[in-house]
Amino acid sequence: MQQLWQRLLAPLVDGLRYATLSSYTWEQPRLLLLIPLIPLLFVLRWALVHRRRSRLGVAFVAGQVRRDWTSVLRFLPDLVLALSLAFGIVALARPQRTDERVVQSGEGIDILLLLDVSGSMELQDLKPNRLEAAKRVAREFIDGRVGDRIGLVVFAGDAYSLAPLTTDYDLLRENIAGLKLGMIANDGTAIGTALGVATNRLRESRSRTKVCILISDGENTAGSLDPITAARLAHAYGLKIYTIGLGKDGYVPYGTDAAGIQRYVETRLDETTMRELAQAGDGQFFRAADNAGLRRVFQRIDQYEKSEIKQTRFRNTKDYYRIYLLWAVGLWLLWLALKNTFLTNALED
Repeated sequence: MQQLWQRLLAPLVDGLRYATLSSYTWEQPRLLLLIPLIPLLFVLRWALVHRRRSRLGVAFVAGQVRRDWTSVLRFLPDLVLALSLAFGIVALARPQRTDERVVQSGEGIDILLLLDVSGSMELQDLKPNRLEAAKRVAREFIDGRVGDRIGLVVFAGDAYSLAPLTTDYDLLRENIAGLKLGMIANDGTAIGTALGVATNRLRESRSRTKVCILISDGENTAGSLDPITAARLAHAYGLKIYTIGLGKDGYVPYGTDAAGIQRYVETRLDETTMRELAQAGDGQFFRAADNAGLRRVFQRIDQYEKSEIKQTRFRNTKDYYRIYLLWAVGLWLLWLALKNTFLTNALED
């Protein structure tokens, strides 16, 4: 009995719930518009029968004809037939549920972000300062990548691999959010050392494309490894280097003095070296003098370095019209049975 309920009766009962009906997609949803027209069929039948029906005059004395609630039961066969027609229409509309699975295939690329955290990144020609602007745009860049492994190297007078190559983008965002000025005690700008750390991290990568994005605002002033030599070594291991020079040349704002007056310091980007690094690494050099320019640079790099990720969609569609077809046939058989009982007026039918 329990198996009969689970296999047959339970689906029939569950199919009547509003939540079940609303969860379907319909192969022929326009057919459902026919359901409100079913009562019109009975009105039309009544009008035709009433017009052609013969009448026999019978006189009753007032008060001798009693009304009985059982007289309402003569409408039961019509109600059963109407429900049978409604379920038949629902079955014809083909209720369905579709399960869709998306499988991603393909190979992402390996990207290392090399971010300068030296003291000069505190300058305020980019708002609120150079480091915070670079952090914000780097997070936006990560948000736009799919399937790529991304790592993070930070440098000042020394260089450190802060985050390994990973697809855990939440971890990367947390690491970038935690960057701050002075986190590396030895101040300066060791660009060559940073490229060396990146090369060491990427040299054993099997990715078809390996990219370094170097973000700095100064010239190489620290480290024992020459930047151009480091760039050539990186390229020998298959690394492509994009360099981004931050800030303006000349006098730029740098905090306020004790009296609250804006201070200015003179700064200069070694653009020649940055261009040579990009050329040696078969990449490109970009100059970002403000926040909007920095964002455009990352957008261009994002367009250049695309992963070939293919999506395959599997759709499994299951029909549920049988439930409502069983209701339609069952109610129709019930209607046929009721026509042979006292509920039917033989004089009318």
